[in-house]
Amino acid sequence: MAITVGMISLGCAKNQVDGEMLLAALEEGGFQVVGDPALADIAIVNTCGFIESAKKESIEEILELARLKAEGAVKKLVVTGCLAERYREEIHKELPEVDCVLGIGANGDVCARLREMLAKGFVESFPDKSKMPLCGARRLSTPSFSAYLKIAEGCDNRCSYCAIPLIRGGYRSRPMESIEEEARALAAAGAKELVLIAQDTSRYGIDLYGAYSLAGLLARLCKIDGVRWLRVLYCYPDSITDELLDVMAREEKVVPYLDIPLQHASGRILQAMNRRGDRQSLAALMGKVRERVPGVVLRTTLIAGFPGETEEDFTELAEFVRDVRFDRMGCFAYSQEEGTPAALLPGQVDGEEKERRARLLNEAQLAIMEEKGLSFIGQTLEVLVEGFDRYAECWFGRSYMDAPDVDGKVFFSAKGRRPAPGSFIPVQIEDCIDGDLYGSWAAPELDAGGVPR
Repeated sequence: MAITVGMISLGCAKNQVDGEMLLAALEEGGFQVVGDPALADIAIVNTCGFIESAKKESIEEILELARLKAEGAVKKLVVTGCLAERYREEIHKELPEVDCVLGIGANGDVCARLREMLAKGFVESFPDKSKMPLCGARRLSTPSFSAYLKIAEGCDNRCSYCAIPLIRGGYRSRPMESIEEEARALAAAGAKELVLIAQDTSRYGIDLYGAYSLAGLLARLCKIDGVRWLRVLYCYPDSITDELLDVMAREEKVVPYLDIPLQHASGRILQAMNRRGDRQSLAALMGKVRERVPGVVLRTTLIAGFPGETEEDFTELAEFVRDVRFDRMGCFAYSQEEGTPAALLPGQVDGEEKERRARLLNEAQLAIMEEKGLSFIGQTLEVLVEGFDRYAECWFGRSYMDAPDVDGKVFFSAKGRRPAPGSFIPVQIEDCIDGDLYGSWAAPELDAGGVPR
């Protein structure tokens, strides 16, 4: 009987893709993958180690599975991912219940390492980060009609608050041919939406081709039959090219949605973050994107309470949010991460004050989203159907304005019909509540002969 393996994957979509590749490798190696790690012989926690809250979540999951192991429900406990890579020396010392600790460079050897653990006992392996596979077979954890497509690994930006370069290493783009091959396979398996991800997608290709190449990659992916939506996340503001905006405006498959994590608007704070720009230049960039890409949805993330952030800096950031009126936004309290330059900066802001500032910005953004959402009442939006909410007793999905996992939903009644998950249907919007849109499946327009257009 095959040894069963189950995984909990935490953190970002990039780590989720890594987990999908690990599961596929284990399946190909003769292990039997099960959905619930609590029912598996080997339980794997694919951890996140980016910020303090993510680390706590990872440790809580490890401890819960360790409890199940002590009760005999799980035989072996494995820790992989960012927390394992970042705290390689501390994991086994602080969590002796763990039987195997694998850094990200060991992802390509996961079957061998697990067999070694079963034969010999505790195993740890931390090959060079560059040995982490950039591509490979995946066991998708997303619905078949929507999939993430990772186009690069690592980061070269060296923002002073961020531990990603310490954990993931330098920026490595995948060749276009490799990405296109995977995209065709995903489309053939039913994916209608592909979400392009990397730590910095707009930097794609600079290491391989000597120029920013995201626009060219998107143009190639647009030619793939079956793909309806191409969505781009995590664009660094400095590398958003005119060519990228032209492709977004020209190509129907590239949804007019751009995620640009700006982090702040105060030039002084951005400089301390080792980022470029200021309120004026970033506002000008947002205006340029909106001018070049009609109907574009702008999403950003911000950090409140960065070391040295004064009330004046925070006020400038709040005014920036009010003036730019992002379509989607998330603000997070600064997390002081050991090993990063910002952790040693003077003027660390009190924890409660950081949370207060983040909460104020998120509340202001919710009001903006509510106002924008109400403006869609009476309009009809194309919605990718995701499923049925039996508690709300209605269907739900996403419009082009909503990325999976991070944005809101469109809830709708189907008037007795049953839309298939993965289908695109027209929904007439009737209300907006807490940023989510509500409506009903619109009757199709008929031509003169009574045939749907």
